Amino acid sequence: MRLADLLHDVLEPLAPAHLAESWDKVGLHVGDGDQRIRRAMLCIDLTEPVLAEAVRKRVNLVIAYHPPIFSPLERLTGDTWKERVIAECIRRRIALYSPHTALDSVQGGLNDWLCEGIGRGTPKPIIAVTERAKQFKIVTFVPPSHVEKVRKAMAKAHAGVIGQYVECSFTTPGTGTFRGVEGANPYVGKPGRLESVEELRLEMVCPKHLDYVIHALRGAHPYEEPAFDIFELAPPPQRFDDVTGSGRVLMLNRPITPRTLVNRLKKHLGVKHLELAVPSRIDPENGPYRGSIKTVAVCAGAGHSLLSRDGASYADAWFTGEMRHHDVLDAVQEGRVVVLAGHTQTERPYLPIYRQRILEAGGGKGIEWLISEADAAPGVVV
Repeated sequence: MRLADLLHDVLEPLAPAHLAESWDKVGLHVGDGDQRIRRAMLCIDLTEPVLAEAVRKRVNLVIAYHPPIFSPLERLTGDTWKERVIAECIRRRIALYSPHTALDSVQGGLNDWLCEGIGRGTPKPIIAVTERAKQFKIVTFVPPSHVEKVRKAMAKAHAGVIGQYVECSFTTPGTGTFRGVEGANPYVGKPGRLESVEELRLEMVCPKHLDYVIHALRGAHPYEEPAFDIFELAPPPQRFDDVTGSGRVLMLNRPITPRTLVNRLKKHLGVKHLELAVPSRIDPENGPYRGSIKTVAVCAGAGHSLLSRDGASYADAWFTGEMRHHDVLDAVQEGRVVVLAGHTQTERPYLPIYRQRILEAGGGKGIEWLISEADAAPGVVV
């Protein structure tokens, strides 16, 4: 399967880039869209041992949940492990892709899966995508013969995404005029003469990654200097049924005790130990009354900055991978239960689920999907 087709048809619909946090580096990091993928491997962190495993197993594509390139690399000299990993992937033509917070935010993604292990209830994003996504509308003017080419190129760069729909656009006919000066090479007509051309006005929304969309527009447009307008849009109001966004607050159908919460999470994550912090007035075994926890705020990885937001501050309990000591102390003093599993322990158990979703979305056509055996948390409980 071509990498470009795998990205467009399978991976990006499962974790749309526009759902990622603004600071994140999701998407394709290394690779050529025309290369053929026959064996792929999932991991959380692309370390040197994981890369050695990928080489040994003749993998063409590594999907690393954490972006392999997060901070910009100033050089590829091999002085650091990150430089060596990226350089070796380039040398061996191993493509690298990361879904990270896009996979967290999407409906049915990592945070929703964590909620499933806690109990039945209604999960809501802490910050809905409609609240945090800066949106633009791009308007360009294209001759009818090239409008489909331009539309598809812009859509491939993630323009035209509205909710669960992609390739959304609107076109209206009109007439464009221009006069090329000396040295110009117009697609239609000759320099020095006023030309009149029938064109279509093509409009597409662009949630972010605006530079990629403009690059795609210019590459597909037949004109030497395509005209386009960029409009910044006001964010729409949050809808009651928003299901995508940062983190989750799970409103349980039936209240549970801190001990029940811990036991369910241990089983769901497949771990023996979790860190539990409870306010002094709460008995962790039985709670001060039947059902002491009615709402749980959830965030994979390191979640304090998100869990402390207004959308989660009212929750009875917080569940995440890691938090600073003083942040845990503050939460407990405010009467909140805190459960910590370890950063990647909230993420790695989802990899088999992610693989199954990839297969169900059509990613199994001629591709063998592996889960790394060398991928592991950097520390262990001893």
